[in-house]
Amino acid sequence: MFVQIFSTGGTLDKLYFDALSEYQIGEPIAGELLQQARVGFDYNIESLTRKDSLELDDRDRQLIHDKVSACPYEHILITHGTDTMTVTGAGLADISGKVIVLTGAMQPARFRDSDALFNLGLAVGALNCMPHGVYVAMSGRIFPVDQVRKNRLAGRFEER
Repeated sequence: MFVQIFSTGGTLDKLYFDALSEYQIGEPIAGELLQQARVGFDYNIESLTRKDSLELDDRDRQLIHDKVSACPYEHILITHGTDTMTVTGAGLADISGKVIVLTGAMQPARFRDSDALFNLGLAVGALNCMPHGVYVAMSGRIFPVDQVRKNRLAGRFEER
């Protein structure tokens, strides 16, 4: 299996600098996490944007769509901010012949109590076993993109 990873930024890649929560979106961390996990597949990572998902606009989503659509590989992993992950995923629903999985984190990967590594592993598992379609891999579950929502109060994703 070969996995094309497209990074869009989001909490997974955030770097915080002080107690006032000033941050920047850093380089994609997915490669570092996959190396630590000693995965047994090849992958490529391409950074498409370095934005919080609330800052993504229609142009950004069109770029994501165009890159995924043109990608010659069947297995696509998109790291994305959690606030608008489902919006971006819904915009990919017309792409056929691929397993597309979006994932992210509620806490930055660089934080000790982050869910990033767990979610990334879940996303890789989804790429291995789900049929063609668009999915969100978060909170220990794999959801079809049109059947999930973020519950901000609970800090997790759940069925709509």
